[in-house]
Amino acid sequence: MTTLDELGRSRYVSLTTYRKDGTGVATPVWHAVDGGELFIWTNTQTWKVKRIRNNGRVMVTACDVRGRIKQGAPSAEGTARLLDEAGTEDVRRLLGRKYGWQFWLIDWPAKIVKRGRRSQTGIAVSF
Repeated sequence: MTTLDELGRSRYVSLTTYRKDGTGVATPVWHAVDGGELFIWTNTQTWKVKRIRNNGRVMVTACDVRGRIKQGAPSAEGTARLLDEAGTEDVRRLLGRKYGWQFWLIDWPAKIVKRGRRSQTGIAVSF
């Protein structure tokens, strides 16, 4: 089993993005694996999106909902890129398949409040 397969089986991953000064900032996120890449969905206004625009280098490690990492957890360094609207829709479908009603419970109310406009961005991580 590859590291990507192990990461894909975990419920959450800690996505570490890097500030301009090189300081890492870790955030636990939902994810899905497809076609040899790991995909993440997040609000467009988050700092992780801004940091990825400046520096695509990321570290991904399996974690729990609070971002706690167990010793020996699978981890990999990769390169992140922000996806366009069509790519973000694909990520939305992947996460909907993996997390089911929990994902839709978050996604649909946000769509209603925003009157159909979604302010999320998909992130693809290549290893």
